[in-house]
Formats: sequence, C-alpha cells, structure tokens
Amino acid sequence: MPGARRARDPADQAPEEEIGMTVARVTEISSTSAKGFDDAVNEGVARATKTLRNVTGAWVKEQRVDVKDGRIVEYQVNLLVTFILDD
Repeated sequence: MPGARRARDPADQAPEEEIGMTVARVTEISSTSAKGFDDAVNEGVARATKTLRNVTGAWVKEQRVDVKDGRIVEYQVNLLVTFILDD
C-alpha cells in the first residue's frame, strides 16, 4: 500500500545507552545586601558554592526589604539552591 508505514521490529533498533540516575538536593538559604536584590542573589550563590559542591541552579523563593526612616536599608532574598549529590 503506498504511503503505508512498516512497523519497526525492536530487533532492528540499536541498543540504547543506559542513562545514569542523578539525584539532587534543594536547600534554602537567606542572603542580604545593602545594594539590591541582584547583589543579594549573587552573594548568596557565591557563598553557597563555597560550601556545596555541584551547584546547578538557584531560584528566588522570597524577597523582602528592611525600611528605616522611609528608606530601604537592606534587601533580603531567600534562595532555593539545587546541587547534585556525589555518588
């Protein structure tokens, strides 16, 4: 039949490579800065990578500011940092 597809025989396929399993952990850290949120994030990630190996990412869970006399005096971020566990 024209245009018909023949079913693939599983024996014709090349064996697939076995994919190793990766296990990651997520930990929450808090970081502050007098400069701004970006600086607080950068400082938090820099500090996390001094202690944690295999950091692969981070995301901001919360942001807040401290205010004194009507001005922002401190920026705080709570980060969820992901790192791959060693075998």
